[in-house]
Amino acid sequence: MSKKGGGDAVKNPGAEPTLGYVGAQGIDPFQDTLRRLREAFKSGRTRSAEFRAAQLQGLGRFLQENKQLLQDALAQDLHKSAFEADVSEIITTQNEVDYALKNLQAWMKDEPGSTNLFMKLDSVFIRKEPFGLVLIIAPWNYPVNLVLVPLVGALAAGNCVVLKPSEISQGTEKVVAEVLPRYLDQSCFAVVLGGPQETGQLLEHKFDYIFFTGSPRVGKIVMTAAAKHLTPVTLELGGKNPCYVDDSCDPQTVANRVAWFRYFNAGQTCVAPDYVLCSPEMQERLLPALQSTITRFYGDDPQSSPNLGRIINQKQFQRLRALLGCGHVAIGGQSDESDRYIACTWTVQRFCMGKQRPRMEVRDRAERGPDRAQRVAVVNQMLERTSSGGFAGNDGFLYVSLLSVPLGGVGHSGMGRYHGKFTFDTFSHHRTCLLAPSGLEKLKEIRYPPYTDWNQQLLRWGMGPKSCTLL
Repeated sequence: MSKKGGGDAVKNPGAEPTLGYVGAQGIDPFQDTLRRLREAFKSGRTRSAEFRAAQLQGLGRFLQENKQLLQDALAQDLHKSAFEADVSEIITTQNEVDYALKNLQAWMKDEPGSTNLFMKLDSVFIRKEPFGLVLIIAPWNYPVNLVLVPLVGALAAGNCVVLKPSEISQGTEKVVAEVLPRYLDQSCFAVVLGGPQETGQLLEHKFDYIFFTGSPRVGKIVMTAAAKHLTPVTLELGGKNPCYVDDSCDPQTVANRVAWFRYFNAGQTCVAPDYVLCSPEMQERLLPALQSTITRFYGDDPQSSPNLGRIINQKQFQRLRALLGCGHVAIGGQSDESDRYIACTWTVQRFCMGKQRPRMEVRDRAERGPDRAQRVAVVNQMLERTSSGGFAGNDGFLYVSLLSVPLGGVGHSGMGRYHGKFTFDTFSHHRTCLLAPSGLEKLKEIRYPPYTDWNQQLLRWGMGPKSCTLL
């Protein structure tokens, strides 16, 4: 498949990127594109393994051939270093593509189901079918990863896709809109642009699945819109990520790991540690270690460090800087509006996405478990007494890079899961299928009226969970 005959990034095939909304004359900028994609799906074009693999290969070429372009866009949007761009965005997404290509045939295979005694001659299996036309709405904080990793699963599952990158990360949005469509089939894929107004208009249309990553506030809007059409959703939302530090921990090790995960991507990570729970004694040991770590990571002048990112825009900068005056600043606190720079900061105020790092004390010894508890016991206690979408003991959110485990929230932090095969399963309808022989009608007569006690007893036995073991 040629990479030049790609999908469009606008409301009409072949046009330049255009934004719009339904006005007084009833113009719908998305209608033609959505109709075209639905027609392509109904034609069966996306269902073959060969077509799906070709789309994934095109996505892989996009990542390989435009690595520098993506790095430049991420530097423009978030001041991301090449290291952070590769580790958290480009390499991670490429791994997803490679993994899907390697396992696509196995994922697509029907899964057999077990039967009871009366269905021993029947065939029962689960077929993984594409939903149809799916919508992926991505955020700005990881604008490559969080738009393309869901896309990998959607393409692998055989869907037609509408991709909505964030308008806030403008550099990356431009690359996704103008370059990515060249690598994918134009009849089955489209990028749409715009802000909240255009997204709201887009959500008025019926989709067969919606995958949203963003805030709980907007997640409620997406779910409300989906409910009008009974559309299933995955919601990857924000959440709180407390970090408990036991007195038995080495404060320098804690400082190294907490600081790296906290200030990675300028703190704009939904699974970054939010606040620390520790005893007053550990607090006194931890703060100097953190100050030393920040200096070692980013130098005496962190603002000049090429390894420290920036806040995405002025709106977020103003919101975060306002928090600096809400309490005592223990570390950092400096800011520069012209550079969207906020220093690596520890304060006592509540966390909001950004580089500020609040801290909390656990004053009651009972709240932090047995004194000098063994680490395994502490970890087990946390697992047993808490619920969360993910958990890390003695480390941070590196589990998000693993393809063998799912990423997803619980409760206020969202619903659904993805990464690796979990993304393929998310974008696949698992259809239960039963194939019974057309003959052998005499064997079926036991289930027909008139019902007798003997029939009822025999059916109860034959349908029981232990009946299969009696053969």
